[in-house]
Formats: sequence, C-alpha cells, structure tokens
Amino acid sequence: MPASGVSAATIAARLSAVGLVTRVEEHPRHVTVEADLPDALSAETWREVLDVVAAADRFGLLATSLNGRTLWAAVRKTVPTTGAVGGPGHQR
Repeated sequence: MPASGVSAATIAARLSAVGLVTRVEEHPRHVTVEADLPDALSAETWREVLDVVAAADRFGLLATSLNGRTLWAAVRKTVPTTGAVGGPGHQR
C-alpha cells in the first residue's frame, strides 16, 4: 500500500477509535477520509480529532443544515519520479 494509503488508513483508524464512523476514498492525486460528526462532542474528543487530522495534508469541516457536519482530511499521493510525470503528452 502506498504511503498515502497508509497515512489515510491510520487517520481513519484513529478517528474510529474515538467513536466516529469513517469513509476512505481514493482519488487521482489524494486519498480522503471523511467522518460524520455527532451534534455534540466533548472538548477532549475535539482535541483528539484535531490532533488526528493534523497529520493530513489538508483538512476541514463541512457543515450544512441539510446534512449535518462532515469532517474531512486529505493526504496527497506521492508524485512519480519517472519521465512520465504529467502523463504521456508531457514526457521528457
């Protein structure tokens, strides 16, 4: 498993350990971890959640009146070091 997948799996496992249900998705340039947040979290749980997502390259909170609150974290995939960076039309 690539390093980005390991990092995302670690983030998901740590969020699960604090009681959140997580979803991990692969994208072309990053791996995301999402978790729906309950209406109330203790201050201690918030600190743990923020500590966990700090390991990601980006993270945020999407809050809407329709869907509640979704925490997300993204881990960038490693850029290839071959001449094929950017695809076939960008080879050197």
